[in-house]
Amino acid sequence: MTLEALQQIIREEVGVLLYFSGENCNVCHALRPKFKELFESEFPLIRQIYLDAHENPEISAHFQVFSVPTMIVFLDGREFIREGRAVSLHQMAQQLQRPYSMMTQ
Repeated sequence: MTLEALQQIIREEVGVLLYFSGENCNVCHALRPKFKELFESEFPLIRQIYLDAHENPEISAHFQVFSVPTMIVFLDGREFIREGRAVSLHQMAQQLQRPYSMMTQ
């Protein structure tokens, strides 16, 4: 995926979750299925995009991702949440609940 294509997706979708991970990152691999399940059940209109930060250096640099895992949620084309490493799924769900419900009604 190119940076331009990703930026277009962010502009066009209701919401986008960018999940930056790394091949050798155990935390990344442990959290990914939990995020996938959370977003599929609670926020199905938020598109999930998973990127290996090392394989996509231009995209990682553009979004200022310097460690993995990093999760960035965009709503209506704007960065809304940015979390890294020690992230609480419950806290992220709470932060997203109200704006997501307002945008998808």
